[in-house]
Amino acid sequence: MQRNSTKRASLASIAAEAGVSVSTVSRIVNGQLDRANRETVERVQALIESSGYRPNSVGQALRKRESRVVAMLAPNLDNPAMGAIATSTEAALRAAGYVMILCDTHDEPDLQDEYLDAMRAQFVQGYVLVSTVASPGLAAFLARGEPAVLVGRRQPGTLQPGHPQAPFVGIDNAAAGADAADFLLESGIAEPALLHAKLTSTAVADRVAGFLNRLAERGVEPALVRRATASSLQHLELGYQAAKALVADGGWPKGLLCVSDLMAYGAYRLASETGVAIPQDCLIVGVDDSPLNRWIAPWLSSVHIPYESFGAAIVGQLQALWGGDTPADRLLPHQLVNRLKA
Repeated sequence: MQRNSTKRASLASIAAEAGVSVSTVSRIVNGQLDRANRETVERVQALIESSGYRPNSVGQALRKRESRVVAMLAPNLDNPAMGAIATSTEAALRAAGYVMILCDTHDEPDLQDEYLDAMRAQFVQGYVLVSTVASPGLAAFLARGEPAVLVGRRQPGTLQPGHPQAPFVGIDNAAAGADAADFLLESGIAEPALLHAKLTSTAVADRVAGFLNRLAERGVEPALVRRATASSLQHLELGYQAAKALVADGGWPKGLLCVSDLMAYGAYRLASETGVAIPQDCLIVGVDDSPLNRWIAPWLSSVHIPYESFGAAIVGQLQALWGGDTPADRLLPHQLVNRLKA
């Protein structure tokens, strides 16, 4: 029989030509060969082959409650760090044969929970949860043991007994804070100051604790360390406003840790407006080492976080979860980049 090559074969068209029901064809397509006689199976298989029919992968995924899709939830995608993680992860997933859906939670618990519910309804294969915030939906989601990897921030809140701990990909944030303290002290800054967001994030809390603990180890009393924060979603504005509060309460320090590069940019804006030369009058250290720094912030020494390597580590964690394993946390190496060197 001559076929119209431009018309896509379907289960219905194959069933009509074979003289069987659509459900019979569907079972044979899906490998269930024991519910039809041999002659029928061979006839249907021959028609499938000659027609070039291909199963609907979306439909199969819905039936099996699985897919080749992975959802990433991340806050504030205008932050270069978030964009770098997303780019790295998407490339690694694509190389492994997966497609990534990207959702911006804007650091809002309700929106985070809304996206978790929406992605679960789509039967995605796994979840990459970047910088999560505590929320009822997240707690329930993680308690169910969904195949999820936490990135950047560890699991917020307190685990209930018997609940699994989701694997983590990131850096040792406490060690990064300690490295920043060492750098400032070794640069001759006897009393460095600190700007940070509110301590609702495990990453920020660990960086602050690592910084203060190292200062204490080296003889600088943490209670005497000048520090300021501000309430703002955007770290640029947060850095600017926190620097304003710090300066109003004692003037510019000789050295300053900002717990993200964006906060450091905000502090630099205030310094420019008030005639303070950076780094001559105030040595600023950031965290992230954004690729933008070599273009717009040659004055900023920063803790380099290898976001370009996150994707492979994240996919490795997901594959371990899919295989039934409980992977250990992956801490990637960080390094303080000194841009004051000649």
